[in-house]
Amino acid sequence: MSLNEINKIQTRMAELEELIEETKKRLPAHSVKPPVMMDLLELEDEYDVLLKKLNELKSGK
Repeated sequence: MSLNEINKIQTRMAELEELIEETKKRLPAHSVKPPVMMDLLELEDEYDVLLKKLNELKSGK
């Protein structure tokens, strides 16, 4: 397990959390814009991938 790699993942996850919140704020209450929704989904997908990788690194797999 590389501590440096874990730190990089955690840093990126924190960045993604901020981006996800900012993107959610751009969503209008009605008639969601597809490009904004696509941005949100991409950010959430990347976050999920990093979370899985982080959990694997911490468990030693």
